[in-house]
Amino acid sequence: MAFFGISGVEWMGYAAMATVLISFLMKSVNQLRIVNSLGCLLFVFYGILLDPTSMPIIITNIAIFCINLYYLLTKKKT
Repeated sequence: MAFFGISGVEWMGYAAMATVLISFLMKSVNQLRIVNSLGCLLFVFYGILLDPTSMPIIITNIAIFCINLYYLLTKKKT
């Protein structure tokens, strides 16, 4: 199904891209990590929907999500 001629999978990619871009507008590093993590998860779902063999997209964003989660859980809040 397409909306404005754009498939649902493509919309997921645009949502992921926008979320990651918005994360860099955050003044707080913790806020940046939270919003960026959401964007990474959206990119993982996008990679899976795009093609389950889109491993570079999936692996990179899982790794970034894990790094963000590590710093959110272990480092002093700023």
